[in-house]
Amino acid sequence: MKLHEYQAKAIFARYGIAVPDGSLASTADEAAGATASLGGRAAVKAQVHAGGRGLAGGVKVVSSPDEASSFAAGLLGSHASGVPVESVLVEALADIGQEMYVAMTMDRDHRGPVLIASAGGGTSIEQLAAEDPDAIITEPIEPVLGLMPYQTRRVASRLGMSGATLREAAGVLSALYRIFVENDCSLVEVNPLIVTGDGSIMALDAKMDVEDDALFRHADLQQLRDRSPDDIAYVSLDGSVGCLVNGAGLAMATLDVANAAGAAPANFLDVGGGATDEKVATAVGIILSDPKVDRVLVNVFGGILRCDVAARGITMAYQQLQAKQPLVVRMLGTNLEEGKSILAGSGLNVTFADTLTEVTAALSHPAAGE
Repeated sequence: MKLHEYQAKAIFARYGIAVPDGSLASTADEAAGATASLGGRAAVKAQVHAGGRGLAGGVKVVSSPDEASSFAAGLLGSHASGVPVESVLVEALADIGQEMYVAMTMDRDHRGPVLIASAGGGTSIEQLAAEDPDAIITEPIEPVLGLMPYQTRRVASRLGMSGATLREAAGVLSALYRIFVENDCSLVEVNPLIVTGDGSIMALDAKMDVEDDALFRHADLQQLRDRSPDDIAYVSLDGSVGCLVNGAGLAMATLDVANAAGAAPANFLDVGGGATDEKVATAVGIILSDPKVDRVLVNVFGGILRCDVAARGITMAYQQLQAKQPLVVRMLGTNLEEGKSILAGSGLNVTFADTLTEVTAALSHPAAGE
């Protein structure tokens, strides 16, 4: 289960980690009011379970309540990184002296928890690791002993800190490990963790992933679950073919089929098995919100998710959004003929395919307008 930034920061604060003053806003007027209360300048951040919000236009520094209102109005109800935006976090600006990356996670190679850190905070850690592996600090943690004080001091020193700042940073690292263990997390990440102009340590961002199988131990965390995505697994990619699939394995195979046809996928999206009409419509809406998408590939195995349910959800989303992108649809299984009939009578630009070979052939033709 993923927590939103504002939820994770509330937990950080309980563990003594400094975070910027801020408040949650679900309307443009609330965003303007929050900005005014912070002196008229603030950072407005979309609260979505998606990475790369800054690059996707989901974060902006605003210089007035009116600017905050305008930016929030454009975000709320839209999609950032393909995920619906229902609220924004309005935060005070920080005096940034140094940016760092810090995370606690589980590592297969070390067969246990690790502390990962880098002096190159505020950027894509994956890109940094690929370009400069030596910039990544990895500190394995012995689960029986936990993160030891000498380890936190060593990592803080390697990040370039000394004196009182080093001691404070070491305390923050210890607190992050306590959060990781005590809340049964698979990931606790801060990007960036900053040293302010006066030498204090502050978390400007916060990410927490909690193990679903451990939630029975955390009634307080269960109440924080955001059910709006409702188990839709979405990852944005660089291509132009939107992909709607049920099942992670089938989704991976579908990406391979699209690539083999020379049609790069725009996303990985697994709508899951027990989807309703509305859930399928939400998933299609996420796909269509990506401006890169010029056509949509649907590959559904109608077991738990019936073909007629998928067809109604697709039609609903296209009609609500008045979308025109052509569809390539391969459906097999329960209520197949009913599903095909719904799509055929919808007025949408649909090409049906019964086999993956036919899917490849359909995708090999350029989309309209190319």
